[in-house]
Amino acid sequence: MHLPLPRDKHDTQHAQALIALRWDDIAPAMPQILEWVQDVNWPVAAVLLPYLAGVGARLAPYVKTVLAGNDEQWKYFILQGTVRHSPGLAAALNGELTRFALMPTPGELEAGVAEVAREILEISKDF
Repeated sequence: MHLPLPRDKHDTQHAQALIALRWDDIAPAMPQILEWVQDVNWPVAAVLLPYLAGVGARLAPYVKTVLAGNDEQWKYFILQGTVRHSPGLAAALNGELTRFALMPTPGELEAGVAEVAREILEISKDF
């Protein structure tokens, strides 16, 4: 199946077509899809982030790959734009969130990753 992956950061038409598909159809392409939310200022990110939050815990393995990387801005955008709005995903990432909150790297601290992780952990207590 050919997936309608965005062609550029303004390609919201393909992003809309992508999120209309079933999870099972798009899951194999999730690493590529997550690349389109590396910057929340991109129009495609505005389409994809709410969808990704709705996926919930099924997204955890893919998000863990991003969170284990060295792109602190991407980590921040994933946490702020998706994990924060998905209690199931937040629960599945509890270990990563706790590490960011308690033992962030200097880069994670500077990018706001530690702060948003603490906020998500605080919000998660209410669920």
